[in-house]
Formats: sequence, C-alpha cells, structure tokens
Amino acid sequence: MLSNQTIQAYAKILEDELQVAMGCTEPIAVAYAAAYGRELLGCDPERVVAHCSGNIIKNVKAVTVPQTGGLKSIETAVLAGIHGGDASQKLEVIAQLSDENRAQIRKDLDAGIVTVELLVSCHALHFIIELFAGEDMVSVEIVNSHTNFGTVSKNGEILHQGLTSATEGDGEDLSFMKLADIIAFTKEVDVELIRQPLERQIACNTAIAQAGLTESWGARVGQTLMAVGGDSVFNRMKAMAAAGSDARMSGCALPVVINSGSGNQGMTVSLPVISYAQSLGVSHEELLRALCMANLTAIYQKGSIGKLSAFCGVVSAATGAVAGLAYLDKVSYEVTAMAITNSLANIGGMVCDGAKASCAGKIASAVESALLGYELAKQHEGFTSGEGIVGDTVDETIANIGRMASQGMRETDAEILKIMIGQ
Repeated sequence: MLSNQTIQAYAKILEDELQVAMGCTEPIAVAYAAAYGRELLGCDPERVVAHCSGNIIKNVKAVTVPQTGGLKSIETAVLAGIHGGDASQKLEVIAQLSDENRAQIRKDLDAGIVTVELLVSCHALHFIIELFAGEDMVSVEIVNSHTNFGTVSKNGEILHQGLTSATEGDGEDLSFMKLADIIAFTKEVDVELIRQPLERQIACNTAIAQAGLTESWGARVGQTLMAVGGDSVFNRMKAMAAAGSDARMSGCALPVVINSGSGNQGMTVSLPVISYAQSLGVSHEELLRALCMANLTAIYQKGSIGKLSAFCGVVSAATGAVAGLAYLDKVSYEVTAMAITNSLANIGGMVCDGAKASCAGKIASAVESALLGYELAKQHEGFTSGEGIVGDTVDETIANIGRMASQGMRETDAEILKIMIGQ
C-alpha cells in the first residue's frame, strides 16, 4: 500500500501537468507573456524585443498560431498576445481574438515592430519579452515551464521574482517516481481524486482528433492512415493521435489537454488508450485509471529529459500509452516493464526538429513502435540489459534515456537549430 503522502504527490502531478492549452504550447506561452506584458505596460507597445532560447525558436518557427488566420512565427505569437490576448486565461490566452485584432496583428507584422533575438541560456524553455512605449519598458521572463514567470519588471523595478536561470534547474524534481509506484497508485487511488483532469483530457483530445479526421488539416496523416489501414483498433490508435496533431499544428482553435507541457504528447499518451478502451468496452472508471497509468508513465520519463530537448517527446508519450494498454489488459508488472523497455530501445533516438505538420507522422511512428514493443512483451520477448541503452531494470532504462536526451543530445539540438535558421 502506498502512503497517503505518495498518493497525494502523484495526484498533484496529474493536476499540475494535465493543463488545457490552445495550439502549440510554445507560441501560446509567448503570447501569454506578451499579453501579461501589455497589461503591465498599460498601452500598445511601440516596439517589442523577444529574446528566445533555441528550443523556443525551434518550436515556434513553423507552427500555425491559432486564431491568427493561418499566420506563423514568434512575431505573430507576440502580437497575438498583445492584440486581444487575455493573460488570465494562461494557455488559452488568445482564444477570443477578433477580426479587428487579426488586422492589427498583420499591420504590426508589416511594420516590423517585433524583433527576435537568440537568448543564450542553460535552459531549453526560456524567453524574455521586452515591450517599449515612450519612456516605459516592461520585461516578462518565462523559464522552465510554459506559464512560470521568472523576473518581471517595469522601468527597472522588479514586480515579480520567480525561478531564475542562475539559481534553479529545469523543472520539478520527479526523481521519486518509479514504475512500481505508478502501477500501485493507478490501482489504489480513489478515482474521484484524479477524475477532473482526465475527464478534460478525454473530452478535449477526442474532439480535436475528430476534427483532424473529418476536416482538412496539415498533411492529413490521420486521414491517410484510416484510408490505407482501415478501422482496426490498432490502426485507429495511431490515426486518432496523428489526426489530433494534424489539426493542432495547423492552427485548429480547439483546446487540448497537455502532458509534460506538450499538446502533441497529451494527445499521443491519451488517444490510443481511449480508442483501445472503447474497443474493449471497459467501464469509464477503468478508462480513467488507464489514462492515469499512461500519463504518469509519460511524465516519469520526461522528468529526467526536461520539457524541451532534441529528443522527440512523443516517444515518451507513446511509451506511456502502451503502459495504459497494459493496465487495461491486466498484464503483469514484468510485461509492462518489458513493453516500456522495448519501445524505448526501438525508437528512443527520434529527434525533435520543432513543431510543425510532420509531428503527426512522428506520432504515428512512435505509437507503431510502442505497440510493437508491447506485442513483443506479451510474448515474453524483448531487449535486455547491456543492449545499447537498456539497463538492468526499466527504471534504469528510463534514467539512461533521460541522460542521453538531456546531456548527450545537446549538440544535436544546437545543430538542428542552426539548420532551421539557415546557418
């Protein structure tokens, strides 16, 4: 039996991580900071400087900002927050943009009032928005997570001092997490303690996946999978997750429930589990528990990787999803652990080259790989300690992936950014 303290800790992780967000999380975070800065400035800025870490540039450059009429870029995200953004809505900050707001965004884009500069930082998720009007200047820093303020100031006076790049790490310490405890929590927790974020995840992520399957978004990866692969449950698990990304990366305004700061990861970890549960006809409570298992397994992996890196996060999310499937199938701890290990050993090297339409294809590949890993595990087959990055235990393998992604892939991340900005 888990202690009450451990149960509360895991429940809080779900509450904190499974947030509602519109569009790709990085441009929305930029819009959030800009909207907050506009409120502090008290008027529209005459010019803006956005100092962004490489990972922010990478994840905003090629993705459509929702509610802007198909526009992309950091400059667009900044101006969307300034013209019509409501900072009180956090990651739904630009949900209510009007035609008048869109016209002003285009006008200021043409005028070039926003300048983007590379921020050299030890943090992957780090940016500072500076807004200027007359003699006034406001600076808003976001660091470590998408809604976490670092230093906020107006005319040199510090208004808020949160986590800073000089004193803090890249996020909450989740080193206490272990797969055995996640499984125990999933089975023991009072479902009412975890119901709210998971119910939101089902509703939001299913809705955007259906939009991706029925409307023309992105490269139509989800629709293509359904057209060529049919309506088997295994194909639908891939197609639903991919379709959600088709829509989200191309500017669909429907919100999603994120996982580890990412909507793509939130959809990848949840939609295969939802599809599989529907095929089995399990109770709604069992679906909620399976989603609990899936989300926590994904968050566990990302704890040592960080919110942003050169390691494609949908790999962690797809691996989490098969842990949810394993819960529904009532397989043993050993099979669950082997499924996770198999998935990570197979596709653990997929790189993140920013948010864009091809994320949907990567999601489909990650889910396919994770499903293969699970099928192998059910046959008691898999990859063992000493084979590449595989450790003696599943927890060691997850730690090895975290080390590779957070430390080993730093140069990969830098080179990807150089390619993307033409250097």
